[in-house]
Amino acid sequence: MKASSFADLSLLFVALIWGATFVLVQNAISFLEPQSFNAVRFAFAAILLVLWLMFFEKEQLKKLDKKLLLSGIMLGFWLFIGYAFQTLGLLYTTSSKAGFITGLSVVLVPLLMFGILKQRPSLNSIAGVSAATAGLYLLTMSDVSSLNIGDAFVLICAAGFALHIVFTGKFSSSYPTLLLTTVQIATVAALSAISAVFFEDWKRAFNPDVIFSTNVVVALLVTSILATALAFFIQTNFQKHTTATRVALIFAMEPVFAAITAYFWADERLTYSALAGCVLIFAGMVFAELPPGKFERFIRKLFPKKEADFKA
Repeated sequence: MKASSFADLSLLFVALIWGATFVLVQNAISFLEPQSFNAVRFAFAAILLVLWLMFFEKEQLKKLDKKLLLSGIMLGFWLFIGYAFQTLGLLYTTSSKAGFITGLSVVLVPLLMFGILKQRPSLNSIAGVSAATAGLYLLTMSDVSSLNIGDAFVLICAAGFALHIVFTGKFSSSYPTLLLTTVQIATVAALSAISAVFFEDWKRAFNPDVIFSTNVVVALLVTSILATALAFFIQTNFQKHTTATRVALIFAMEPVFAAITAYFWADERLTYSALAGCVLIFAGMVFAELPPGKFERFIRKLFPKKEADFKA
């Protein structure tokens, strides 16, 4: 199997983990406020990664320098922005609109790649992004009421996640994976803790009746180990073998996996439009995987007079 194909499958596994843990997190934050939950979740994940570094990858610690530290902090900052503004936005908007706007990171990634790194998206990527965006709309937009301040906050969240993907692609091949992952996860933990102190009742995180409740303990263990430490290690390690746009398209499968999980665990039912949205998101991911040459020749046959428009 090619390195790029294995990387895409690994990243799809990450989207599966995030989608499958969505219900767990929803249950947990009804007991422990979101920023406090994220602070504990990312702190526990960071501790696990540090212990792994100390016992099994001690050589990587010698490579810790100012450049790696700043790169990891930048990745952690954008990841924190994604989580923090998504939570803030949900105070003012619906979860369906928040889900769609967050998913717009799939559109922002190729735009940011072009604007920041001067990398022009391929025709495959454009087709994939278009299909996935339409799919996200059908899957998540159950209400189409007017925009509000919460939607603006969630748009900032989408930009944060998009920038995290873009800069992960930039830095992942330059530094040791485990060390870079540890720094960014620790950064999110620190920034989440600071936010919890200023904006939440952070003392609840030290209340045994809250922190040791079944819902919170299960959610923290699963999300810290699988959805944080393992997931971001996989992303940092494998994104160097694929493109940022393909990563965004693969991560667009997260709400699909969340919907499937909710169907089996929470007995939620998908509408026909939501099912069509799932199909379109999957199709968008498939478009990005097609060989560029074959895809472009097919498009040229459909639109022979506009051949110049489709040059990469």
